[in-house]
Amino acid sequence: MEQIIAPETRADRRALLAAGITVVLWASAFVAIRSAAQYFSPGALALGRLLAGSVVLGVIWLARREGLPPRAAWPGILGSGLLWFGLYMVVLNWGEQEVDAGTAAMVVNVGPMLIALLGGWLLKEGFPPRLLAGMAVSFAGAVVVGISMSDGGRASIVGVLLCLLAAVTYAGGVVCQKPALKHASALQVTTFGCFVGTAACLPFAGPLVTEIAAAPLPATLNVVYLGVFPTALAFTTWAYALARTTAGKMGATTYVVPALVVLMAWAVLGEVPGWLTLAGGLLCLAGVAVSRGGGKAREPGNVTSTT
Repeated sequence: MEQIIAPETRADRRALLAAGITVVLWASAFVAIRSAAQYFSPGALALGRLLAGSVVLGVIWLARREGLPPRAAWPGILGSGLLWFGLYMVVLNWGEQEVDAGTAAMVVNVGPMLIALLGGWLLKEGFPPRLLAGMAVSFAGAVVVGISMSDGGRASIVGVLLCLLAAVTYAGGVVCQKPALKHASALQVTTFGCFVGTAACLPFAGPLVTEIAAAPLPATLNVVYLGVFPTALAFTTWAYALARTTAGKMGATTYVVPALVVLMAWAVLGEVPGWLTLAGGLLCLAGVAVSRGGGKAREPGNVTSTT
């Protein structure tokens, strides 16, 4: 007998697939940033990435003829554009120049905790025990990964503070974005958020032009890759999934990123992870599995439009 799958289950699977695409592409961004950062300053790298993302998103938006977002969506679009697309990218690029990758991953992973707390308070999502338990397990895994990859604990205080600021702006951007998705599609929210972030980073246009002229072609292609895939595609799939679940659960999903970064660095850069790093990665995955379980999230008024 053919099994009948409820529409809600199919929608949840699509959202989970979209979230999976997001975390894989965001993890790949760490490898690309590591390479490009040798030739681009933090602001120029952010602007180059956002310009590439804006071009791709703008073309798709025009082709789909979705029009301008409704007025009610603009406060969230402006907030997420300034905090997440703009400030977060600049600050994270800067922080990763000051501290090693392990320390950066550990500090930035304060973000999902902040998302869960802000989402529970400001978005009235509550504080499900399963979500909090899963996030605690994943955070422990992220700490283990960070310690195992850190450079003997010699982290720059400035770098740690910059990564902490990146985590705060990331969480603030997600909480701003969630209400906007009740009024506009994922493509609209992502496209115009990227436009806002690009406009905010325009003061870095001069350094970007100078650094592109001096950088080798592979470094410039890394910047384009960051704009097309981890920005244009991954932020859209993120918004699609965020519109169909809680901000807290989506934040917990990103705990997979440090584990994926370790595997990608192993495959692409030949950096063989130690057993402690692998154990931390498994903890991250286990925590996400716990936080994503436990039944369907109570989410009134979800957006049903697609990208």
